[in-house]
Amino acid sequence: MNHEILFAIGVAIMGAVIAVAVVKAFRRAFLVPEGYAGLLYHKGKFVMVLGACRHIHWGRHFTLDAQDLRKATVLVAGQEVLTADNVGLKLSLLVTYQVTDPVKAAHETRNWQGDLYNEAQLALRAVVGGVAVEALLNQRLEIGGQLLARVQPEGAKIGVNVLAVEVKDVMLPADLKRAFADVLKAKQEGQAALERARGESAALRNLANAARVLEGNPALMNLRLMQSLSAAQNAGNTLVVGVPNFVPLKNGKTGSAEQKPDDGAS
Repeated sequence: MNHEILFAIGVAIMGAVIAVAVVKAFRRAFLVPEGYAGLLYHKGKFVMVLGACRHIHWGRHFTLDAQDLRKATVLVAGQEVLTADNVGLKLSLLVTYQVTDPVKAAHETRNWQGDLYNEAQLALRAVVGGVAVEALLNQRLEIGGQLLARVQPEGAKIGVNVLAVEVKDVMLPADLKRAFADVLKAKQEGQAALERARGESAALRNLANAARVLEGNPALMNLRLMQSLSAAQNAGNTLVVGVPNFVPLKNGKTGSAEQKPDDGAS
């Protein structure tokens, strides 16, 4: 009797072990993290898109490919291009993108990152080739908008939304860099000379106005003299002023008083 019970227990344990092995063989758990989309395949054939969560599937030959849906940037560095006036420049771009259709991104092209990089390169050559170097340096934001208009539709074809294309760096040849520096220096020097001339003109106008006022009101010279004396005294300085002809504050004859003729003079 005991042998039969032990045999039955052994069979039950064996069956449980086999059942667990079978469950493990046919039960697949997939974990898709936040910010990703899981592409589920069965024997290499696409089945569905899985959202961020833990997923259980029964069966064999299931595989999962996680696609990153977060916003990202790619640097298109050191592209040598010719401007409309045949000046060779090196430019780098910063492309901001986000995968919006992971199925397209995974199935429509072999390497969507490489395709996006190449489209940015081609757009850069097409846009910069029609712009003069000076306009390029002054209109970097407008150039970025033109690049975005070219790259965005191509990105949509492979399930990628291109959010922005910006000109990051513009590297000029050494001789052109020196020429631009000389032009900028000349502009700054001219602006400084113009400001000095404006200041001198304003000072001369003020002096001319003061001269006209003093010419019409000679007594104001006395007040100005008193102000100078007061300022010198407050500053602790010694001021020596010669006053040969002091203008009286009231209307009258200037200079020293004239002597009346002597009635008894002969």
